[in-house]
Amino acid sequence: MFYSKRNLHFNLYEVLQAQELNKYAYYEDHSAETFDLVLESAEQIAEKMLLPLLTEMDRDEPQLVNGRIKVHEGMKPIIKKFGDDGWINATFSYDEGGQQLPGLIHNAAAFIFQAANYSASVFPFLTTGAANLIRTFGSEELKATFLETMFSGKWQGTMALTEPDAGSSLSDITTSATPTDEEGVYKIKGQKIYISAGDHDACENIIHLMLAKIAGGPAGAKGISLFVVPQKRISENGLEPNDVATAGVYHKMGYKGAPIAHLMMGAEDNCVGYLVGEPHKGLSYMFQMMNEARVGVGMNAAAIGTAAYYASLQYAKERPQGRSITDKNPANPQISIIHHADVKRMLLFQKSVVEGSLALLLYCSKLADIAHVSSGEEQSEAALLLDFLTPIAKSYPSEMCCLTTSAAVQILGGAGYTTDFPVEQFYREARIHPIHEGTTGIHGMDLLGRKITMQNGRAAVLFFNECGKTIHDAREIPTLESCASELENSLRTLQKVTNHLLGIAKMGDTEAYLADATLFLEMTGIIAIAWQLLKSGVVSQNALNSETTHDSDRNFYNGKLAAMNYFFAYELIKVEGLAKRLQEDNKVTIETEADWF
Repeated sequence: MFYSKRNLHFNLYEVLQAQELNKYAYYEDHSAETFDLVLESAEQIAEKMLLPLLTEMDRDEPQLVNGRIKVHEGMKPIIKKFGDDGWINATFSYDEGGQQLPGLIHNAAAFIFQAANYSASVFPFLTTGAANLIRTFGSEELKATFLETMFSGKWQGTMALTEPDAGSSLSDITTSATPTDEEGVYKIKGQKIYISAGDHDACENIIHLMLAKIAGGPAGAKGISLFVVPQKRISENGLEPNDVATAGVYHKMGYKGAPIAHLMMGAEDNCVGYLVGEPHKGLSYMFQMMNEARVGVGMNAAAIGTAAYYASLQYAKERPQGRSITDKNPANPQISIIHHADVKRMLLFQKSVVEGSLALLLYCSKLADIAHVSSGEEQSEAALLLDFLTPIAKSYPSEMCCLTTSAAVQILGGAGYTTDFPVEQFYREARIHPIHEGTTGIHGMDLLGRKITMQNGRAAVLFFNECGKTIHDAREIPTLESCASELENSLRTLQKVTNHLLGIAKMGDTEAYLADATLFLEMTGIIAIAWQLLKSGVVSQNALNSETTHDSDRNFYNGKLAAMNYFFAYELIKVEGLAKRLQEDNKVTIETEADWF
């Protein structure tokens, strides 16, 4: 078991009411039945094609051979399957060959793929992100040239942003674009590093969505443009090389099955790129993809954490070790370790974090769907709340699933540290997520420096209001009243801390204001997860109070409440410590000199 179908359906249908999305014209052809068919199809692909290669792809990692990266031979049929079945463009319109599938359901399916085999899952959805930029901002000619073949899975899509001297600081990129005599066509020269699926032999062509600067453009981020740079360009004779060379493949700590390439463009002054949209607007275009991808990164982390949780849960149920703390008779049989309180603590830690994270990520997915198809105040509020939650939804699962996968290793003990069990792989694979698509530090500054204050604080007000609705619902249930009060107190603390920090900002001390933005992000993330777990608790307790609930479901609902109670008792209390730190005047991180280390 690598994920819980029951928990996924609980979130989709009992909490989020996904079936109600068909009230919007764009989704009217869908229903709970079509959603179930999509998810069942995803599970079949995951179980038959992705999961069997989980360990193989980790052990047999990509290699650079004669200038081309070779990946596991199983990737070619997997990518073809995703193309043939329409996964790559499933959320796009019928006119574009898509299925107008809600992103909520698409992301739920992606969660299944990621839990089964994270490395294998990234290839097709990287293409989705790249294709989405072309379809949104590209000319009709670019769409006609690239999209259909990308949707089919024959051509891989990538995002080529990072450079050796410009990691997160994209304004410092040096890759150049020089106009040619043909309108919209440029000569590209430079290099890119850490490009996921930037080269491999499971597709016949790689289509890079690449950031570069046109000579004479504005300095910094304002001078960045976006280009389609194919590995091979189309000619009268078919595909021909486009002067994009693979200089190397990075060998990583985890996530080994997907290649990360170092690319060189224009070494022979013959690399052609095609301008997407208007010159110098590339970064704003790319941020559309990056915001979508950031929710996806959080989902990746939650999926890996989920797989690790179920692996350690199975082991805990099967592994005999010791006896009850009150049983002093060595003649009695040993009990399985799941009966030990400390093992249950580690399992509850994992369960609460991964289930709370999944709930938040699916909620964000639904907000994105509403923002995409609605109008007026409903559209603006959904988009604004999603914008506010995005740094949290990316960073909290990413950071915390490094810890939950570590707990999974701990439950297995020495066995967890060996390659005989999968949890060591999950532990390694989780570590990338606090890094890519913006580090946690960047998202902390985004939340505190931008999202808290945007539209005069309207986004933060929406967040507080939504939490308030859940608190109101929880107060109607006597057994949840204490949790409702605890969340309300934490929200008051968050408001107090926010006002304190904004006071520092008003005094002009920007460095002090943002110095501990990562801690502010952590505190807000804990509260956001508590909110989601309390929302799940309301649904679960109401189900337990209903006489129509089947006995077979009662353990599930009690488990949801146990996860909620654990999180409120062990994690939500951390808000007070973080709040104390954020309101103190100690500036050690600012005042410490580099030479003191």
